[in-house]
Amino acid sequence: MKILLISEGTYPYATGGVSVWCDQLIRGMPECRWEVVALCVDGREREVWAPPGNLEWVNPLPLWGPQPHRSVQAPGAAFLSSYEAFLTALLQPQDPRSDEAAVNRSRFLLSLRGLYEYAASGGDLAGAVTANATLGLMMDAWHGIHGDGLTLADAVEAAWLLQHMLRPLAVRPVDADIVHSSMNGLSMLVAMATKWRYGVPVIMSEHGIYLRERYLSYLQTTVPHAVKVLVLSFFRALAGGGYLIADALAPHSAYNRRWQLQNGADPARMWTMYNGVSLDEFPVAESEPAEPTVVFMGRIDPLKDLHTLIRAFQVVRGKVPDARLRIYGGTPPGNESYEDSCRHLIDELGLTGAAVLEGRVDKPISAYHAGNVVALTSISEGFPYTVVEAMACGRAVVCTNVGGVAEAVGDAGLVVPPRDHVAVAEACVRILTEDATRRRMAATARERVTELFTLQNSLDAYRRVYRNVTAGLPASAPEQVTEVRPKVRGRATVNGRGHAAFTAIGRATVRVRGRAAVPALTLGETS
Repeated sequence: MKILLISEGTYPYATGGVSVWCDQLIRGMPECRWEVVALCVDGREREVWAPPGNLEWVNPLPLWGPQPHRSVQAPGAAFLSSYEAFLTALLQPQDPRSDEAAVNRSRFLLSLRGLYEYAASGGDLAGAVTANATLGLMMDAWHGIHGDGLTLADAVEAAWLLQHMLRPLAVRPVDADIVHSSMNGLSMLVAMATKWRYGVPVIMSEHGIYLRERYLSYLQTTVPHAVKVLVLSFFRALAGGGYLIADALAPHSAYNRRWQLQNGADPARMWTMYNGVSLDEFPVAESEPAEPTVVFMGRIDPLKDLHTLIRAFQVVRGKVPDARLRIYGGTPPGNESYEDSCRHLIDELGLTGAAVLEGRVDKPISAYHAGNVVALTSISEGFPYTVVEAMACGRAVVCTNVGGVAEAVGDAGLVVPPRDHVAVAEACVRILTEDATRRRMAATARERVTELFTLQNSLDAYRRVYRNVTAGLPASAPEQVTEVRPKVRGRATVNGRGHAAFTAIGRATVRVRGRAAVPALTLGETS
């Protein structure tokens, strides 16, 4: 069996949770042949993952590099008809659960197929999207639905962004037995084109909620309002189209599953898939550090909200004077200023020497074993490997209630509201000072991973999905998700479902008319 795996801003060019998952999937199924289409920024990225023997090829697909050479021609009537339908479908506001929205998703997919067929027949898709005639269609569609608010300059900017995001439709698809998209975003355009050309089944995994990521990523941009509406409407329509065309949906937590259902996904095609780890690679720590120690393991990134962890540690030190905080993890390109801000905050709060940024470690277990408790104070997660790995090592955890984190933790730690450093501190102090509680949580942690979150369980589940979709059988299994309703500490009242399910976005940006405007890639990192 040959499987085409589609990544977006992750494997094999970046570290992080989604990349780990891609590597696990390929290495864990040596009986399959794999090819990867990797959406990237400009094609100059370097691979950071060694390819296993069953990975036949990695095809980079730059969204912002030089355009493939195409013949220059004015868009014809067929393209203009498809593009008009495309604009109407993405601009029409609707309740995602309504019958009208279901019809609109079908219309949007049909319009995308028209754009794909135009490119497949040799048409210049980028040139057509930015042509004067199509700019006129955009202005007309906007004014017909929203009235005023879109200027010609806005339309030019939006068209320029859309032609980059639609670029996957202009690349010749790769044949395979299955196409597997790692998220519901631009990578699904590759999956759609492959299905339209070869008729192969599509599986979509969703580690975080891609659509919500896009809304959050555009909050801080200086893009004009009308351009934001057009681009985010495209992502909304694309998400709905992705849920419709996929033969199997694999949300990586029950939390993500609920988001998918809210946005029109079909539960009959869903199979909730938790990330898993190898127990052999994460043995239980045989001892604890001599000093009470809180550990963080992950990339240095604003979405990990290390400022909250550092502020919480100041409170911890007031109650546990000999406590230490060790922050392990590398700093991705573009995040250097955030690392500097963490160091400055440590100095400002008088924590120098007690709180230390340790840098990247070759083996995460050395970080987990270095602490009595492992803390994750993210404002954004999917189903993080960090939490499951720490639990496998027999460490109690303190985590913020975002994404599928609460489902992972269960009774193996304490879950607190995000951005609440006092609640984080109270939870850490309790685990550090209550030996019986810490030991009970540590034992529960390993047991929970052994029962629910092993790598073998994850691989076996994907094998079943692959077999089902290639045989034309329903992809969905009986509901196997154990709903978790943890006791969430802190002043805010939060239920087990949580308040946030968005994942990290890339740091790279492109400049639009002299300003840093939009993320150059919509990355879907989860740990």
